Amino acid sequence: MKFLHTMVRVTDIKASLDFYCTKLGLVEVRRKEVPQGRFTLIFLAAPGQEGVAEIELTHNWDPEAYGEGRNFGHLAFEVDDIYATCEKLQAGGVTINRPPRDGRMAFVRSPDNISIELLQKGAALPAQEPWASAPNIGKW
Repeated sequence: MKFLHTMVRVTDIKASLDFYCTKLGLVEVRRKEVPQGRFTLIFLAAPGQEGVAEIELTHNWDPEAYGEGRNFGHLAFEVDDIYATCEKLQAGGVTINRPPRDGRMAFVRSPDNISIELLQKGAALPAQEPWASAPNIGKW
């Protein structure tokens, strides 16, 4: 058995691609428009991980309320520098819901409220401000 992808429904392709690609750094692998089904599939992967583990963004053309999808859980990505990643995301307007106080883990949310866990590659980094004393914001 081989893991292929995780599907998340999105309501705004432009906002979702800005978050996942521009801010988080994923790359679009392929896209499929399905007019007869009235949906678009966009597959994303971390650079160099194409075909290994992908995210399928599903955009249904007819508006539909999805709620927060908290029962989905979260997507997790390993990052080289948790602090630099959080700084970059924050500078791009992303709320750091669970700051990396421990130098190891942080949570953010996509435009469709999908929880994204960021994990420091290797050992946790030493505690560092402003993250060490930053409070949680909202849900993660």
